Order: sequence, then structure tokens, then C-alpha cells
Amino acid sequence: MNTDDLNFAYKVRHALNERLDDLPASTTDRLAQARKLAMARKKAHVAAPLTVRQARFATAGHGDNGGVLSQGFGWLGRMGVALPLLLLVGGLTGIYHFEEQQRIADLAEMDAAVLSDELPPTAYLDHGFNAYLAQSEQ
Repeated sequence: MNTDDLNFAYKVRHALNERLDDLPASTTDRLAQARKLAMARKKAHVAAPLTVRQARFATAGHGDNGGVLSQGFGWLGRMGVALPLLLLVGGLTGIYHFEEQQRIADLAEMDAAVLSDELPPTAYLDHGFNAYLAQSEQ
């Protein structure tokens, strides 16, 4: 359904709703019976889903709720996506800085131990320790 069809449908509905009180009782009874018959013939498993665009158009001042639904898709909807994304980026940045500080503290502790000669001389003879020192310097 395109925009022109929707506009026409809303105009017809509005015109019918304006003159609803002026209709005779027999006409409203026939309309009620026709509606019941149409609802009985409607397939139960077929639903007419609205797309977001149709929902926005239907509620942008044309619907009965005054456009409340269309306002919900505005800045609040975007903040609902942006806020968790910002929190995730901030959390990952915090974890990265914490891990970097831990690594720097571990290297400083090892350097202090090497410089203060608290390590036994056999540690310098261990090839694995030398490889570890060379790797940590890079």
C-alpha cells in the first residue's frame, strides 16, 4: 500500500466516523453483521504485520494516539542503541588500561629484583629466564 492509498483510507475512515451518530439503527445493525461476517471469514493464521515505516505514518498525527509511537522511534530509540555501545567501549578501554598497568607493575617488580640482586646467580644462567628477559624487553 502506498502513501496515497493510506491517505485515502484515513480520509474515508474519518468521514465515516464523523457521520456515525447520524446513521439509522438498521444501517448500523447491517454494518455490525457485515463486520462479524468479515471477521469470521478472515483467516486466523494470516496476520497483517506493519512495517516500522507504516507504523510511523499511521501514528504521525493520523492515528488516535496523537503520534506517541512515532516519538518513541526518535532520539530515545537511538539512545537505546548508543548508550550500551558507549558503555561497552568505555568498559573495554578501562579493562585495557588496567591490564597495561598490571603488566607495567610486573615488569617494574622484575626489573627491581634484577637490579637489587635479589635473584640468585643461577637465574642468570637459566636459558629460559634469559629468553624471558629478552622477550619482555621487546
